[in-house]
Amino acid sequence: MSKESVNLIETKNELLFFIFLILSIFLINIFYEYSKYKDIKEDEVFLSKATILNIYKKHNYDIYKLKTINNEIVFTKLNKQIDLKKNSFVEILFITKYISFYEYLKGFFTKTLFVSKIDKKEFDLRSYLSEKINSMHEDKIVAELFNALFLALPISTQLREFCTNFAISHLIAISGFHLGIFSFIIYIFSFLVYFYIHKIYFNHRNRRFDILIISCIILLFYLILIDFVASFLRAFIMFIFAIIFLRSNIKILSFNTLLITLLFIIAFFPKYLFSLSLWFSVLGVFYIFLFLQYFKNLPKFYMLILFNFWIFFALNPIIHYFFYETSTLQLFSAFITLFFTVFYPLELFLHFIGFADLLDSLIKQFLTIQFSSYTVQTSLWFFIIYLVFSLLAVFKKEAFYIVNILLIVFNVYAYI
Repeated sequence: MSKESVNLIETKNELLFFIFLILSIFLINIFYEYSKYKDIKEDEVFLSKATILNIYKKHNYDIYKLKTINNEIVFTKLNKQIDLKKNSFVEILFITKYISFYEYLKGFFTKTLFVSKIDKKEFDLRSYLSEKINSMHEDKIVAELFNALFLALPISTQLREFCTNFAISHLIAISGFHLGIFSFIIYIFSFLVYFYIHKIYFNHRNRRFDILIISCIILLFYLILIDFVASFLRAFIMFIFAIIFLRSNIKILSFNTLLITLLFIIAFFPKYLFSLSLWFSVLGVFYIFLFLQYFKNLPKFYMLILFNFWIFFALNPIIHYFFYETSTLQLFSAFITLFFTVFYPLELFLHFIGFADLLDSLIKQFLTIQFSSYTVQTSLWFFIIYLVFSLLAVFKKEAFYIVNILLIVFNVYAYI
């Protein structure tokens, strides 16, 4: 008989120790970030090297989003005469006088006194792979799409608007879905290679566990490559916890696991407290767990059909609190998500074997679909009520019924 899974935290003492540990880690990292902030504020201007993450085109000027070598996120306004491109490495001199610690943590806007492109001396694998992807595609938007899908590089306003109007931004942001595909591919290849090595030299070890460890190491390198994208970081930590918990007979698919993951990320990376990518990723998993809790007894076929639709409609009231763009094309999001489960690994394979542009004409046709949009904003009071009942639904079935009523009301209001 298999042992029943237990919770990670069972006693009051364990809970107190966990709270103390998380708070200690958080405070250490906050003090570290504050010391970096004081270094910047030491003078009224600060000289640093940075990478241009994105450029937002405006009418008379451009907004640049940069990431310094010390991982500060800087937004600045530059005139259109400055000829710089995404991923360029620059030297930048900016004013620090009016930057608060809160703004420093969330990413600050400041005036730039000087910016100049410079050569990056050390080899940058991410930039190298990005150039490879660009060389495989003639169309810039298609190349930009795959740079986002494989390397988590920021997308342009044009592509972002398209993804928003089709409600497929969650597919562009590298997260748990992508980690699942990567881990499956890594596991299969590692199994084929390690099978014979294990048979000859390590037959006393657990082969599956060894392959999972190899997968974790490769995924960690990928996490470093894409510069610790918040949504993928959440998925990676949950993946690590899942392996540890599985071996320790601790419940894996639980809201406690999700909360612990979130607290660990914020404790080690306080800046991610302001990352919408992280919060949307966590909320996505939260509603997946909520779905599994109440629909787990449905036949698997019906679960598969209902899953993407329910998650899409459940997240809509939250997404529309932050992003107002709405289109009836968003109703196709669930179908596109199902198609994406085949498209993504196929394109990954095509890029590896040198046939990356095989489907480019079809992708370009899709990306040039004309659409009309309108704005729908979730009111603050509805947003709060919806979140409260969503949290209560973890414990009460009646609250889950109310969540479903609220999401039906909102989606009818948004699309009809």
